[in-house]
Amino acid sequence: MSIVRAADAPRFELNGAQFVVYAGPSHGSKEICTWRLTVPGGSQSIPHTLDRDEVFVVLSGAIRITPDGEVLTGGDSAVVPAGERIELGNPSDEPAEVQVALKAGVTAYHMDGSLFGTPPWAA
Repeated sequence: MSIVRAADAPRFELNGAQFVVYAGPSHGSKEICTWRLTVPGGSQSIPHTLDRDEVFVVLSGAIRITPDGEVLTGGDSAVVPAGERIELGNPSDEPAEVQVALKAGVTAYHMDGSLFGTPPWAA
């Protein structure tokens, strides 16, 4: 069994978004990755695709997520299938907290098809 204490959880930042890692290959899980994502108010991620399905569960606040552009609030969830464009934004002024999960071994791509690789929060 692998335990990640909150105080010791790895943290990453990309374009103002913060990732707190709970499980992944470098943290004791061979099959599942999960992290808490804090999305600052008014922010927008870079469009990308993944080769795995990605699950988003909004814990608090609001996010707008493609491919459909739906706004999700606390308790809502979305599954973005592998290969679909993903773009995540926060339409409000307050930060949003989101739990994210996907299968380990994910590879991310820029919209032009070039390789981003495995994000460090999923490694």
